[in-house]
Amino acid sequence: MDRNAIFAKVKEYILMQLPVDEGKVVESANMIEDLGADSANLMMLIMDLETEFNMTVEDEALGTIKTVGDIVDYIAEKG
Repeated sequence: MDRNAIFAKVKEYILMQLPVDEGKVVESANMIEDLGADSANLMMLIMDLETEFNMTVEDEALGTIKTVGDIVDYIAEKG
């Protein structure tokens, strides 16, 4: 799956979980500061994406994921 397709799917899940304007969901957006996610939102998002992309996000990686782009990069690399 190419990067644009991964971004589109990640964006879809973010929009399902967070009450944000679609235009704010860009790769540079910080999940907490820009999109208003909390730790529960992030865990739900990660679980959904693990199912969607048939992969597991390691616990160590959770601390490095800050932006939408970080999520896309991780899936592109590990997925």
